[in-house]
Amino acid sequence: MTLIECDFASHGESILAIFNDAIVNTTALYEYLPRTTAYVEGWFQAKRNADLPVIGLIDDASGRLMGFASYGAFRPQAAFRTSVEHSVYVDAEFRQRGVARRLMTALIERAEAQGYHLMIGGIDAENAASIALHERLGFEHSGTVRESAFKFDRWLDLAFYQRVLAAPHSVDA
Repeated sequence: MTLIECDFASHGESILAIFNDAIVNTTALYEYLPRTTAYVEGWFQAKRNADLPVIGLIDDASGRLMGFASYGAFRPQAAFRTSVEHSVYVDAEFRQRGVARRLMTALIERAEAQGYHLMIGGIDAENAASIALHERLGFEHSGTVRESAFKFDRWLDLAFYQRVLAAPHSVDA
């Protein structure tokens, strides 16, 4: 596995496929409709404009993108500027191989290097594997919004997990 910086030209198609698999087949994304190429291109542009990472892992044998991770603003107000909400997606073929853990570890390091104070993950409350991974990486449960979404003919609970980072604990206003 090789850690890389993703870009639209090289990885946009693979990221679109991973996003859309998550939308259609899982509760990792609380969305109904598949995303488009134009959406992913805009998503990459927004990440680049805000100096936010999109990192991935390449399978050394096949050259395929195994998964990717990123973070963005938790809330748009200035007081939240040191908090980021992250996401990690793994291609179905590469799950249960340590991809998410490796991506999360790299993402935490990147957030610390960029001076962020807090990482937040919103996880479907039934996603035991993601919750266990976050807990192993030092994230703590910080609350659950019950019946916050409706997908696959059932109500879904959104659990929030947070980790205080090894970065500055105060900022200039």
